[in-house]
Amino acid sequence: MNIRTLLYLFPLGVALAQPPETPLTTLPYTPGVDLTAMDKSADPCKDFFQFACGGWNKVNPIPKDQSAWNVYAKLTAENQRYLWGILERLAKQQASAATAPEREVGTFFASCMDEATIEKAGLGTIEPTLKRLNAMASVNDIPAILGQEHLGLGGGDMMFGYGSNQDFENSESVISFLGAGGLGLPDRDYYTKTDAKSVELRNKYLVHIEKMLVLLGDSAAAAKQGATDILKLETELATASLTQVEKRDPYQLFHKMTLAELQKITPAFSWNDYFKAITVPPSASINVTEPKFFAELQKQLLQTKLAVWKTYLRWHLIHGAAPFLSARFVDENFDFYSKTLYGVPQQKPRWKRCVQYTDGQLGEALGQVFVEKTFTPETKQRAQTMTKEIELAMQSEIKDLPWMSAATKQKAFEKLHAIVNKVGYPDRWRDYSSVELKRDDFVGNTLRAAQFETRRQLLKIGKPVDRGEWGMTPPTVNAYYNPQMNDINFPAGVLQPPLFDPKIDDAPNYGNTGQTIGHELTHGFDDEGRHFDAKGNLKDWWTKDDAANFEQKAQCIVDQYSQYTVIDDIKINGKLTLGEDMADLGGTLIAYIAWKHATQGQDLKSMDGYTPDQRFFIGVAQWACGDERPERKRASAITNPHSPEEFRVNGVVSNLPQFAAAFACKAGQPMVRAKVCKVW
Repeated sequence: MNIRTLLYLFPLGVALAQPPETPLTTLPYTPGVDLTAMDKSADPCKDFFQFACGGWNKVNPIPKDQSAWNVYAKLTAENQRYLWGILERLAKQQASAATAPEREVGTFFASCMDEATIEKAGLGTIEPTLKRLNAMASVNDIPAILGQEHLGLGGGDMMFGYGSNQDFENSESVISFLGAGGLGLPDRDYYTKTDAKSVELRNKYLVHIEKMLVLLGDSAAAAKQGATDILKLETELATASLTQVEKRDPYQLFHKMTLAELQKITPAFSWNDYFKAITVPPSASINVTEPKFFAELQKQLLQTKLAVWKTYLRWHLIHGAAPFLSARFVDENFDFYSKTLYGVPQQKPRWKRCVQYTDGQLGEALGQVFVEKTFTPETKQRAQTMTKEIELAMQSEIKDLPWMSAATKQKAFEKLHAIVNKVGYPDRWRDYSSVELKRDDFVGNTLRAAQFETRRQLLKIGKPVDRGEWGMTPPTVNAYYNPQMNDINFPAGVLQPPLFDPKIDDAPNYGNTGQTIGHELTHGFDDEGRHFDAKGNLKDWWTKDDAANFEQKAQCIVDQYSQYTVIDDIKINGKLTLGEDMADLGGTLIAYIAWKHATQGQDLKSMDGYTPDQRFFIGVAQWACGDERPERKRASAITNPHSPEEFRVNGVVSNLPQFAAAFACKAGQPMVRAKVCKVW
């Protein structure tokens, strides 16, 4: 659940020239405490983020192909450049590569880098689908075509989303899930907000749709009318969708139905035709996450003309496929979805996109190569040891909570002890041998890889859950907690310097990676995760009084973060960011306790002019050094459950007396809150 978010302008308007990027033969080393990243002229008791990160932000302007830039993003870029070198070599020797994964990723990367062949292919493998859509005789034809398209490049969220997931009531079983979808803008609020900026974005969205339809061969007049019809239809679907805050409550996403009950909600849509086309039968019970949305879909199926549905489906097909097609589609897609929505001035170079696509489509094949070359058994062991220490600290904190009863504490202990720690990479690698890969067919390779993954997910339906599976690829610079699996996951990519530095003392490592581990553990007990029990079932294991106490403690965090300004007059939506803010706060505290326990009895010395406690908190802050473009900040305020980086640092340390003691901060200073928030 933790997806740490990725200055605007370089100070004084100076634009630093960025040297041309080249592949890396080894990953560069950046120490876990970067003294050059600091702004020592800042008072840590007034603005700790500026103190810890002011220097980094000054010399690390956001690259032209990024909407944001921070330590996580920089490490991601370094991992990509390292993989670029590997993939470039493998692309030249696919047939003679030593292993199947090397041949697979080499072939895929080679096809992606062959821009001349991609340009000649035009629409490639999606052309037959466009013809099928144009040939529809009635709305009754939609289910069969949609079932096929949900397996393809652009159809995964067309009209609605369909897939598999663990049954909320029985986490050992995998069932069918149907969810709201069908929108071309990032969130339903983009359609419903009436402020000037939202209206402006919708107008630009209309222009983008028009341009894409023209690229498909529509006349200017037809494209203009088509865009208007699409926006109207999507607005109706958006209005019937849950908000981001509402979706944080898993009970609002749990509505199991039989196929007959689902058909009753949407009699105008033949689910038998749909499931026949998608080739994998649904489970006996289907979780329809948003019934109100499907009731609206039924309404639209009855009142929206066939011609509008054809245009809508063609639009979503090309929208999903655009990044993989010829330059005219790629460029127009970038112009709206990156430049307009997120303020990115420049397209990423081809090699970078191809590394990302290889990781996205064949992630565990690429992961095998990455792990073999970058991740040592010693690093894995140290991370596992740190995780155990932090779990013990979490146990101690739960034991001493004054607001929780013994009965609920016992259930909390059961959940904590059941959490599975996954470090580095899966125990069993995914087999991609059934994916047909051709050096001269990038769009086809991407389509077949997408179909492989969609079918793999759907074939889980009706089978026991595979608790060894990962939701991130090994090169990923990130981590997450899965409430239904009840596991925490730390890919090899995130366990690299400067985030995890085996060469330095424990203090900053516990502050940085330790805080991340604590963050993920705390997610199991945040406003969303607390609703799931030790086995990952949606089950209320709280007494009524304890639940009320939790809500009261959590409200303190909501109130605190809702006062912070993201940009202009836009405040943080404290209810949206509650889970991440709570995990930041709880994770930092238990990481600090774990570090103290791990180093108990040791004679810890000051280093580089900072005490061990100060180095711990510098480690807490320096993962977050960075900033976002203004457009990205506005978008994040709507869709991102994480607060901006400066508040993920200052908002946390201002609640911790341990921080105030470390830097001798006094009551009344900005980094010492009068009303301290503490849940875990």
